[in-house]
Amino acid sequence: MSTTVIKGGRVLDPGTGLDRVTDLLLRDGKVADIGPELEADTVIQAQGLIVGPGFIDLHSHVHSIAGHRLQALDGVTSVLELEVGLMPVAKAYADAAAAGRPLHYGFSASWSEARGQVLTGAVPDASISGCLQLLGLPEWQRSSTARELDQWIGLLRGELEQGALGIGIAIGYAPQSDPKEMLAVARLAAEAGAPTFTHVRELVESDPSTPIDGSSEICVLAAETGAHMHHCHVNSTSRRHVDRVLETLAQATAEGSRVTVEAYPYGAGSTSIGAFFLAPERLDAWGLTPSSLVLLPSGERIADVARLREVRATTPAMTCIVEFLDESKPADVAYLERALAFPDAIVASDAMPVFSADGAMDSRQWPLPAGGATHPRTAGTFTKAIRMMVRESASWSWAEAFRRCSWLPARTLDQVAPARAAKGHLGTGADADVVVLDPATLTDRASYFDGTVPALGVRHLLVSGTAVVKDGEIVPDAFPGRPVRGEPK
Repeated sequence: MSTTVIKGGRVLDPGTGLDRVTDLLLRDGKVADIGPELEADTVIQAQGLIVGPGFIDLHSHVHSIAGHRLQALDGVTSVLELEVGLMPVAKAYADAAAAGRPLHYGFSASWSEARGQVLTGAVPDASISGCLQLLGLPEWQRSSTARELDQWIGLLRGELEQGALGIGIAIGYAPQSDPKEMLAVARLAAEAGAPTFTHVRELVESDPSTPIDGSSEICVLAAETGAHMHHCHVNSTSRRHVDRVLETLAQATAEGSRVTVEAYPYGAGSTSIGAFFLAPERLDAWGLTPSSLVLLPSGERIADVARLREVRATTPAMTCIVEFLDESKPADVAYLERALAFPDAIVASDAMPVFSADGAMDSRQWPLPAGGATHPRTAGTFTKAIRMMVRESASWSWAEAFRRCSWLPARTLDQVAPARAAKGHLGTGADADVVVLDPATLTDRASYFDGTVPALGVRHLLVSGTAVVKDGEIVPDAFPGRPVRGEPK
């Protein structure tokens, strides 16, 4: 029976409100005890450090060992692909298990790939590259016929039966599609007891021709159907309209609708260059120009409309960085801070694939080979959010940081995956997913010019009680990650 004790740290448990200097005992992948003078086979000294439940990322497009390691050094113990999802979900789980993962992993049913399969005949392969390819193509973005709608709703139902953790809805990539389709998805979600994770369609402020305001749509659907509707990355889809959007969401929750929200602390997003909203004629609505877009992994900044049209036509799946706020301006940073400070807003990264110098999406080598690229949120979302909101602005206490990074994301999945009740806290019997961090040095280091620089300050990270980070360094042969699956209703 393997035991580990983390001694003398400040233990923060958002599940019980515990906040005191004490010991934490782990046994066989579970929290066994909290109290003074505990003993174990393995001892981790944590004097002057903070001990809490590992961060749970509801929104990560990282499906690689390289990406998991960057996120581990950001304090993350569970990496979940819920906004877009992968299809077939059974293959996604099988592929991850076969390759091995340092962190826990899980997937939603993919609305976009289900629609793509029915509307275009595209056969999904449970890969992020295939998904990015689809998102940049116009053929699947039209509205469905009644027969097509029934077909792809049936595919989503089958994915939920295979263990998907909800339904990922990337309607921001098909924003002119019929709102009746979204109503059908919400009804399915309510019937299955599964949350939806939505990249909302265009806001009315940026596109007055939108069939319905994107943020209002999920609030209306939650009220009409009783479905749990989760608003992905409210900072990037709302941009300078975030105050109005947050007011809309607050009103919906005050009226009893089950609407949750997430945000990340960056003024630039990342997606495929072929996305609907990056078409040259759409940039003005976002306050963007072609030069607001930077291609990865090459680092090329788009020079003009002609080059943008060329890249979208020839390589629509190519990943790019989208600069929608200027983080050198305090007023723009304030938009990010207000999104993060919104009551019960969850921190989620929208982490992107890690490209090696030759464009491949994974590497088992550590440290990562030189020349790689990704959005900095892959390596630094949680440490940056804490730096901004705890250390710099004091908007959150340390306890509140763990509530937003660990407790609330775990609770988002309680209905669809009751086993998640053991995640996001440190109560007796909880899963031994634990982060030990240095509050004085914790910070992000990745930039838009070098997104693969790991964060600092995570001293130890244990996943099911197994060390993935030890003394601030990745343990290269540690692959304790296990699948997080939905349980069919």
